[in-house]
Amino acid sequence: MTVDVTATIVIERPIEQVAAYAGEPSNAPEWCRHIASAQWLTEPPMMLGSLITFRARLLGRDLVYTYQVVEFTPGEQLAMRIAGGPLPINTIYTWRPVGHRVTHMTLHNHGEPQGLARLAAPLIAAAMRRSMRQDLGRLKQLLEAT
Repeated sequence: MTVDVTATIVIERPIEQVAAYAGEPSNAPEWCRHIASAQWLTEPPMMLGSLITFRARLLGRDLVYTYQVVEFTPGEQLAMRIAGGPLPINTIYTWRPVGHRVTHMTLHNHGEPQGLARLAAPLIAAAMRRSMRQDLGRLKQLLEAT
């Protein structure tokens, strides 16, 4: 079963600021409640092929996974793919201006759980949806407070 979840939000900050902050993996633990840490395996800055390992806790499990950047257009889109593991997921961040100093951000996760994770796909999707909405709310709160 496929996991396909999208969440969106409008943030009252310029697109450059939103994309720079949200697209920087080192900031993820500040606005993604399940992510404990992010570690670059390749040298920054972000570019095609960059590798970042995240440590997270989801559905009561500690997870360590590595994303590879598969698409990157600064200020517009960041697409990453988890290579291997029981939950191969593609994550896409998209930023669009909605006016002067206002940004529409979309967060999309898509993948095909493998093995036993396949049985939990509906639970995984529900947990992702809830988490993504909360994370985007936290991102909005952080960025609009500055």
